[in-house]
Amino acid sequence: MIDWTDRHDRFFLRQISRRALLYTEMITTGALIHGDINRHLLFNEAEHPVALQLGGADPQALSDCAQLGQDYGYDEINLNVGCPSDRVQNGRFGACLMAEPELVRDCISTMRAAVSVPVTVKCRIGIDDQDSERDFANFINVVADSGCDTFIVHARKAWLQGLSPKENREIPPLDYERVRRLKESRPELTIVLNGGLSTMDQIDQQLSWADGVMVGREAYTNPYFLSTVDQDLYGDDAEPKSRWDIALAMQDYADGQAELGVPIKSITRHILGLFNGLPGARAWRRYLSENAYRASPGDQVIRQALSLAPSDGASEMLASMRG
Repeated sequence: MIDWTDRHDRFFLRQISRRALLYTEMITTGALIHGDINRHLLFNEAEHPVALQLGGADPQALSDCAQLGQDYGYDEINLNVGCPSDRVQNGRFGACLMAEPELVRDCISTMRAAVSVPVTVKCRIGIDDQDSERDFANFINVVADSGCDTFIVHARKAWLQGLSPKENREIPPLDYERVRRLKESRPELTIVLNGGLSTMDQIDQQLSWADGVMVGREAYTNPYFLSTVDQDLYGDDAEPKSRWDIALAMQDYADGQAELGVPIKSITRHILGLFNGLPGARAWRRYLSENAYRASPGDQVIRQALSLAPSDGASEMLASMRG
């Protein structure tokens, strides 16, 4: 989700769900140690609970960055050991680290010693030819020796050679059963399932055994499907916000960001899918796409796009959620 789940997107998602735990895009240790820390780590207080997702392979660098994350107020520090992209592999982090469970263990141990907030791991069920159930169990067992008790598992192995990141999201098939067997064999661990979940019915089914689920691309392309998460999963009584109310909240947010020099296009690119699944959604997307890039600070682009947006009745809301 690099370049996707930035602070503007997370603020938008927080308008849809007050309770879901949000994750940053993966931020490398090098970007924090040698780059603009504020640009990478500052976030809006409304985003809580929010986790900082790190990429790296040097225990001391990860420890230093975990400390930065805690100092900036993040509620969790997550080490990404699941991203298969070439640029991540070239830096010796992401999914290629699944071939080095002892190094991942040492990284997590050092990070945990540096912070008091939870430190978690996001991984795959395997990589390349190291994809047997034994390989997966060994990785989890070795890393768990660090004291880490929460694993977010993308239920598809990663091919590090020969497949693009896009293909790695589709090939080979998802294997939820392998993750379920991990939970059965290590019931004391918190196991969060990731990969391919796109409806509340699917989520409900997997939560019969998993401790939680992570939703990535569906939450980005069809974000309003999260609108009843608080009620369905957390037992909240409050009614979900309508799409229109969310859009108006994002216009207010954009107005405030404009005063800080943030162009509205940096915000509107994240909300294109707000009306997905409803008649008229294409007109909403087109207006934002064509007008945000030439807008001046203070222009009411989102409010104006609402004049083309579909209605937001309760029946449409429920149809979108349960579809």
